[in-house]
Amino acid sequence: MLAILLLVLSVLFIILLTVKWRVHPFLALLGAALFFALFSGMGLETIVNLANDGFGITLGKIGIVIILGVIIGAFLEHSGGAYKIAEVILKVIGKKRVHATMGIVGFIVSIPVFADSGFIILNPLNKSLTKRAGLSVVGTATALILGLMITHVLVPPTPGPIAAAGIIGADVGLVMLVGLVVGAISLVVAIFYCKKMGSKIYIDPNPEITDEEIEVKMKHAPTAFKSFLPILIPILLIIGKSVMNFNLMEGEELTNWTKFISFIGSPIIALIIGMFLAFLLPKNFDKDMLSTTGWVGKALSDASNIILITGAGGIFGTMLQNSGIADTLASSLSGANLGIWLPFLLCAAIKTAQGSSTVALITTASIIAPLLITMGFTTELDKAYVVAAIGAGAMVVSHANDSGFWILTQFSGIDVKTGYKVYTLGTFVVGVFAALLIFIATFLF
Repeated sequence: MLAILLLVLSVLFIILLTVKWRVHPFLALLGAALFFALFSGMGLETIVNLANDGFGITLGKIGIVIILGVIIGAFLEHSGGAYKIAEVILKVIGKKRVHATMGIVGFIVSIPVFADSGFIILNPLNKSLTKRAGLSVVGTATALILGLMITHVLVPPTPGPIAAAGIIGADVGLVMLVGLVVGAISLVVAIFYCKKMGSKIYIDPNPEITDEEIEVKMKHAPTAFKSFLPILIPILLIIGKSVMNFNLMEGEELTNWTKFISFIGSPIIALIIGMFLAFLLPKNFDKDMLSTTGWVGKALSDASNIILITGAGGIFGTMLQNSGIADTLASSLSGANLGIWLPFLLCAAIKTAQGSSTVALITTASIIAPLLITMGFTTELDKAYVVAAIGAGAMVVSHANDSGFWILTQFSGIDVKTGYKVYTLGTFVVGVFAALLIFIATFLF
């Protein structure tokens, strides 16, 4: 119970430092990680090793993706391409449906694309759409990331749900069907929630640029087709790799063609291709755009702040993962007779404690698998419901120990207090609603 108390105090410590005293989130996260580690009794050498591992592993997974995504975003913005895309989409959907559009796009993209990467790729589009529609980025950015998160935790072939299905022994196709139905209905709730919250809190998606400046950019902007390429091509390449991997038979040897698809479909290579396509956007390309004082230099300066905060969040999450807090929560809940709510609550507790949805999914599935017959979950549909319930729990709740929280706030310009108020609460609302749907479905089908 000491670990749980320390977790609560650590989160309060982060909120106090960042909101009241306006300390940089990097220092707040690093301080909270050290506070938790020292008072939970970790050895000094262990603390140093975990700090290095947490920072390095987190940035090893997403650091380059952040850099490339920021560069693509810079060229889309400065060339006017992002606003050209926004103009085309708004003509089709209307200014009142931006929240729904971003939620649906996120929902689709995150089936094959990792949620954090998907947000980074789509962020320039979201900001430009939001700016042109005169909306608050709070609602639209949260709609995008909630849409991404819903399929990230519920629908294979995303790694977490497919791993959980394998551990539980559930049929992947059935898990996908249940996840899509539950996720689609939950997305409706997420969109209404984001629209409501966005109307209450206004944050300009791009305060550095005025409407007049946008009009000037539009006159020199590339075509809509050309502007879409840096966003669509990376997404299609990543989707292509996921589809190929999903269809490969176990033990099947890779051909030169499948190796090539796997290579260009990795997020880093896909985004490098997207970056080169972004270089084609300016009508008059100038090599100074790539200099330290040009578009790339400014983009990398902006990215450094995001990378530092994401890395510090990785340190905090790693400290929690290695403290045994997940095991403590698991042992506390696993003996309770809660039916389908048990996998949900267990996964929610582990997710809240250590930050990673994938870790929470796999850990919970490993605990629940031996208990399935005892709990009365014996049919294929029952197993699919269990996996979906675990996935719903993997949303609850995202806060300071989750890299997604920092990517949302830092990329969108949302302050930490608002991030807690809108996104953290949003993951709770949507996750609990999804679990309630699954609970009702167990009685109906």
